Formats: sequence, structure tokens, C-alpha cells
Amino acid sequence: YAWDANEEYLFKAMVAFAMRRYSSKSTTQISNVLLCNVTDRVSFWFVVTDSSKNVTTVPGSEVEAAIRMNRNRINNAFLLSDKTLQFLKITSTLSPPVDPPTPVWLIVFGVVLCLIVAGIVFLIVSGIQKHKKKNKEPTERENLEEKVEVTLENGIPCEALDLKAGHINGVFAADDDRFTSL
Repeated sequence: YAWDANEEYLFKAMVAFAMRRYSSKSTTQISNVLLCNVTDRVSFWFVVTDSSKNVTTVPGSEVEAAIRMNRNRINNAFLLSDKTLQFLKITSTLSPPVDPPTPVWLIVFGVVLCLIVAGIVFLIVSGIQKHKKKNKEPTERENLEEKVEVTLENGIPCEALDLKAGHINGVFAADDDRFTSL
């Protein structure tokens, strides 16, 4: 950042602007702002004079109040912030840190609690569905067993006899043509 005569002029103009805005009847000119002990690191002190009241300097409290009131305009003119443009004996106008309306821990707690509740609901619903499916399967098996009845005789599956319709054993059925009559 190059500090030259133009930058000094801009600074004087901004201080004069701040003094005029602070007291509306003030006739502060750029020539009323004096810079003293300017160093290479751009540090200096300044004095504001008031030629209309026959007083050589304006009280420091008025200059501080004017700078405090227009500090953002001065910072913006130099594209600086309160951290880079310091006025000694004038407190900075940093805004207080922003606090979220709800604490961060409460948001994290809410998210975790929602995940736990969703997991519990999922487990309950899946358990109910499994229970219904399990109860439904035995009735289907019973219906199938009623339709196809297989009996075991001597360890060999045999078809069940339909007693209502009857069953004719073909071995003992007499075929009149094959046998001779007695």
C-alpha cells in the first residue's frame, strides 16, 4: 500500500468530512487537518484546528466522537477495516460476534434424536410386517396339507383313499372274459 501525498489528502478530506457531519454548523476545511510525524509504516498523529472560534485545536473528545460516528466511511475510503486502520485512544467499532438463535449443540442433539426415533419406528414397522407374514404362512401350509394328504405306510408314501368316492383295486377286479366261470 503506497502512502503518498494523494493518500494524505484523502485522509484529511475524510477527517474534515467526519468533523462536518458530526457538527452540522462546523466549517472544517481540509486545511484544518494537520498530519504530524508521518512514518514509512504509515503511522502519524493528527490535529484538527478550528479557525472560526479562535481556538487552535478542536477538543479531542469532539474529534473522537466524529471519527467514531464516521469510522465505517473512513475505512471504506481506504478499503481497510478496523483491524488494519487503527486510531489510538479511539475504541474500534467492531460488531459483536454473531450468536445463532439456537445453540449448535441443540441442533446436533435434534438431528441425532430424529435419527434414533426414525430407527426405532423402522424396527417396529418391520417387526410388525414380519409377524404378519409369519402368521400368514402357516395358514397357507395348512390349506396345502388339506388338499394333498400323503400317508406313510412302512416308510413309503402312499396316496390316501378317497373314501367318499370309493376306490377300486385293479388286481382284484374281475374281468369276466379272462376267467372261466365255475
